[in-house]
Amino acid sequence: MRLRCGVLCCVVMFTSLGTTLGGAAAETPGESPRNYIFFGRDRDRISEPDFLSTAAIVGAQLKYTWRELEPERDQYALSVIQDDLEFLEEHGKQLFIQIQDVSFDEDIVNVPDYLREDPAFGGGVAMKYESASVKGDPPLIDGWTARRWDPAVRDRFSRLLQAVAEAFDGRLAGVNLAETSIGFGRDPRHQPPGYTPETYFEGIKDMMSAAGKVFRKSDVIVYANFMPGEELPNNDQGYLKGVYEHARRAGVGVGGPDMRPLRWYQQQHSLPLISHREPGVVAGVAVQHGNLQDRDRKTGVQITVPELYEFGRDELKLDYLFWGTQEPFYSKDILPFLHELGSRDH
Repeated sequence: MRLRCGVLCCVVMFTSLGTTLGGAAAETPGESPRNYIFFGRDRDRISEPDFLSTAAIVGAQLKYTWRELEPERDQYALSVIQDDLEFLEEHGKQLFIQIQDVSFDEDIVNVPDYLREDPAFGGGVAMKYESASVKGDPPLIDGWTARRWDPAVRDRFSRLLQAVAEAFDGRLAGVNLAETSIGFGRDPRHQPPGYTPETYFEGIKDMMSAAGKVFRKSDVIVYANFMPGEELPNNDQGYLKGVYEHARRAGVGVGGPDMRPLRWYQQQHSLPLISHREPGVVAGVAVQHGNLQDRDRKTGVQITVPELYEFGRDELKLDYLFWGTQEPFYSKDILPFLHELGSRDH
């Protein structure tokens, strides 16, 4: 299949950026990416017959919050992972987990209570903001993030990673850290204590190193989509590129929560960096809510599942593709495509 102009233009851009991103594109890790279904926190859905019976679906990507995995300090509740893992193993499927330390809802906090109650952790979390679309309007609340720039908070997160690794390293297909993109609006009064773009950048690298140190068999992927304090290509502070450069040293992979080759921001940020990552660095990208609604701005034609798959395979050279369950796309487009892919491969 030939991709439409919008995707091809993105591919041409990747080629032109090759020298600025630090070398040639990564070697193709395999003939095709491994396909997972991203059920998120709808973890009961791993028992669905269509999921279990489709040969091209390698496994499930499920989300677990820091709060549920460590309900009390140093008390880890890992049976939720164990139960899901055992069920999937019994049915010949794999498990890739996402450990969530951020939320996108004002009413949801995904870190344990002790982080918020003990003054040693500076409140444990900070409220995130999105700048209002109309200048002068108040910013929009965008949920909560763990204080990733705070060494004390990061130490606790590292201990969680170690506990999960001790229990499941080698049994899990992989672990991904939640997206790096956060914001505090334009008003400096909304920036939390201790935060700067530089301290955040160092914190992300430290989290990557901590994950790579304890997971020696299961893959680790950081969803590095955007970084605060810069906007590529004109305001490049080296933060996002630095995350990708650190990946190989940390022994972790890279990726993002959205497969959007028709979007200008993704074209300027994560997509070319994934495409030109260093050889040997694994990568995974999710096709999440809204991705299959994107349209070519010139033609108005909506992107398709085969096009996203081919883009991920041929241009990004992905190891993992995580397909979301947004309807009607999941039932009408994703499952039939994966079923046909499995039939073709077998």
